[in-house]
Amino acid sequence: MTVKIASAQYDISFLSSWQEYQQKTERWVNEAVKQDAKILLFPEYASMELASLFGKEVYSSLSKQLASMQSVHDDYVALFKSLAKQHQCLIQSGSFPVEIDTGVYRNRAYLFMSDGSVDYQDKLMMTRFENEQWFIQGGKELKCFDTEYGKIAINICYDSEFPMLARKQVEMGANLILVPSCTDTLAGFHRVKIGCQARALENQCYVVQSCLVGNAPWSEAVDVNIGTAGIYTPVDRGFPDNGILVAGEPNAVQWVVGEVSPTSCAVVREQGQVFNYRDWLLQKNLI
Repeated sequence: MTVKIASAQYDISFLSSWQEYQQKTERWVNEAVKQDAKILLFPEYASMELASLFGKEVYSSLSKQLASMQSVHDDYVALFKSLAKQHQCLIQSGSFPVEIDTGVYRNRAYLFMSDGSVDYQDKLMMTRFENEQWFIQGGKELKCFDTEYGKIAINICYDSEFPMLARKQVEMGANLILVPSCTDTLAGFHRVKIGCQARALENQCYVVQSCLVGNAPWSEAVDVNIGTAGIYTPVDRGFPDNGILVAGEPNAVQWVVGEVSPTSCAVVREQGQVFNYRDWLLQKNLI
């Protein structure tokens, strides 16, 4: 089984209306679907461009952004739910800061299924900015999702830099890990990229990274965005020698599309030149 995945290098916009956001989202999804993509990945905090709808007093304030965003949350979910069903594809829409209790927010990555169902993974490991300035709290549950293309997991940005998280998801059956990311320095981008490639190497699976790109000087939350989307693979027989199936042009606005075969992960784990996945447990005998 093979499936085409589209990973977005998505540009942050200053919006004049909800309709403008809806049209932009529909345009992006249509462009990916035209390339026969069946799994679409948007970047972390791509939704924060919606804060521009609420005026300078709101979008220039970290706390007021979060509170105001809740008023468009249901419309956001409904939009992506409709598009996934309409185009019969899976859409990971990036992430949205969701208020789960009064003044308590989590960075949530929704996964929209082609049958109209919806699930989500909350970010687990929070960056200093999220902890110390934005006060967004980490989630508590690590998930693995059953889909028509096999089991899929999500590591939101910084989560991808912690190997035990991805390992547990792969042990739960995931052969594909989606990594929506948002980084404001080249070093930050490379931290996530290196994490993604390391997770693909260790677990002999696919890892897909999406990046927010462009500048939004009006927003303290997503003012600078740097990155390159990519699809990363095991580094073994039958896969690219550098473990990179495809990567975009740095900071360009584009879809990065590649075809993967999640079922091939089982083959390389049994017949590969090395057995990173199988030999993981041997570490415990040495430490």
